[in-house]
Amino acid sequence: MFHLYIALAYIIPNIYLFSRIKNLFISKGYRVWYIPLYILIVAIYPLTESFSHQEMNFFIGLMSTISGYILPFFLYLFLCVLLFDLFLLLNLLFKIVSAETRKTFSFRFYTISTMIILSIAVVAAGAINLNTIRISKYRVEVPRKHSNIDHLRIAFVADIHIQQNTSLSFIEQLARKVNALQPDLMLYGGDIVEGDRENETTEAIESIMRTIHAKYGVFGVTGNHEFYGGQQQGNFFKKAGIMLLGDTLVRIDNSFYIAGRYDQHFRKRKTINEVLSIDSTDLPIILMDHRPIDLQKISLTAVDVQFSGHTHNGQMFPINLITQSVYELSWGYKKIRNTHFFVTSGLRLWGPPVKTAGKSEIMLVDIDFK
Repeated sequence: MFHLYIALAYIIPNIYLFSRIKNLFISKGYRVWYIPLYILIVAIYPLTESFSHQEMNFFIGLMSTISGYILPFFLYLFLCVLLFDLFLLLNLLFKIVSAETRKTFSFRFYTISTMIILSIAVVAAGAINLNTIRISKYRVEVPRKHSNIDHLRIAFVADIHIQQNTSLSFIEQLARKVNALQPDLMLYGGDIVEGDRENETTEAIESIMRTIHAKYGVFGVTGNHEFYGGQQQGNFFKKAGIMLLGDTLVRIDNSFYIAGRYDQHFRKRKTINEVLSIDSTDLPIILMDHRPIDLQKISLTAVDVQFSGHTHNGQMFPINLITQSVYELSWGYKKIRNTHFFVTSGLRLWGPPVKTAGKSEIMLVDIDFK
């Protein structure tokens, strides 16, 4: 069903886009070239997907790269044409541009050229945004209870979606930036790795991630993509030096508790009250849950801070408007009752290598225990 939805989301807008561009901008003499060219470009994505499970070679890799940028390009070209159609409706009332002007070659040429260039520019900016790691800084106060520390600095990332074509330089950039922040605690919020196959890339990434250090340790939880890829046992996490928390609560010295939940896909996932033992109220509690769900319910517990990912903040505009309607907190920070909630837009991506909503971020949260 998921792949069916993706196919429909790709095909239906392209039918509209193909028809409107042909009728609005393409002269009859040029349609003999336009029709096969449009179909050829549109076909790159489904054809690449059909070969995606075969052994990677230069041609398949090149086509896969191109198809990744084609998807967002068509999205923004679709939005441009849709806005132009809305302009035409307004033009019926206000007569901004005459019918004679709209039919001229220069008007049609410059209009469609502007739309294409604008779509390419947005995709290019989104690719740059994706590959630029930024630090999002927050500071909150939490009841100290019986903790023997006054301050805790946490670095949090999620949704790296590591796979064979993941850039090693990007992971090296992550390690450098995290270590420069000197966190007391390093947290990974799930969807860190795709699949369970070891290759040279994943082995190199594991080695790089082992260089990330934090005073109180490095912890993580699994997400839905670890579930899909067979990483329930957390082999990658172990090799990367990450202690995996699955519906468990760990006491760190006499300073705080760190808890992690299995993703919602795990049928045997415990309730939050089962995860939190009855004697865990003596110290501040930090919780990781891959998906930012049940925030109101969590806020009624003893949890002081929760970290989540999963949403990517939609990754691309206007999909972020959908995630904002689905989740109480799609990205950023929100305090509900006495619980502080943080949701990252993700360090990397799933799908097209473009991010036009949110940023590739490391969340840096300084907690003052009062």
